Amino acid sequence: MTTAAIRHGGPGNAISDVLTMIGRSIRLSRRNMDTLIMAVLLPLLMMSLFVYVFGGAISTGGVYINYVVPGTILLCVGYGAASTAMAVADDMHNGMIDRLRSMPISSFALLTGHVVASMARNGLSTTIVIVAAIAMGFRPNGSVADWLLTAGLLMLYVFALSWLAAGLGAIAKSVESASALSFFMLFLPYLSSAFVPTHTMPAFLRAISENQPITPVIETTRGLLTGTPIGDSGWTALVWTAGLLAFSFILATVLYRRHVSR
Repeated sequence: MTTAAIRHGGPGNAISDVLTMIGRSIRLSRRNMDTLIMAVLLPLLMMSLFVYVFGGAISTGGVYINYVVPGTILLCVGYGAASTAMAVADDMHNGMIDRLRSMPISSFALLTGHVVASMARNGLSTTIVIVAAIAMGFRPNGSVADWLLTAGLLMLYVFALSWLAAGLGAIAKSVESASALSFFMLFLPYLSSAFVPTHTMPAFLRAISENQPITPVIETTRGLLTGTPIGDSGWTALVWTAGLLAFSFILATVLYRRHVSR
């Protein structure tokens, strides 16, 4: 069977293909509730640990929960996006691609469906985390415009991270290896300003923390929601996220096409 069957139709057909795959991916997410629960539960446990166990020993110049919640939100979306890699890897190895080869479907529909489903899952899990944080004492003072800007930045970040996860899933040899490949999405927030100010870190860790994409996103989110200074973090976060999105989209589509052309 050749890959000629996976072809591009007109715009109407492509949109229909994408909507079909989005619906499929969302239904799969609803059936796989343990992944969604863990994407919410683990960030909540980490936030509770830092607030109630370590919070009294960490000085940030203000109420610690107001400091840690933006980092917890980024941790939450990292967990949610990482599950996209496993979902894509499962489709790559369970015969789904072979079935698509025999259908006149847009080659981008499958990945787009997984990415949009990831954004929907992350929207739900992030909302739950924010509501729980407010119940724990988080007191944001951002305006409606600040919240909208935060939502826009987080959506762009999740979009970029989900495409990166889709690319990792396309090259993974199994669902388990996809989970291992996406581990850095879960680990990188710990090497940022998510839980402690970067100036308290050793010099070599501070250099990593201050020059990676998650820190400016956290600092921008923290500034918008709690009124702390943003400085140039806003533009830095936007550049990092836009660059990550461009890289991730190209990577995912190239790797996916290489897989289906075998």
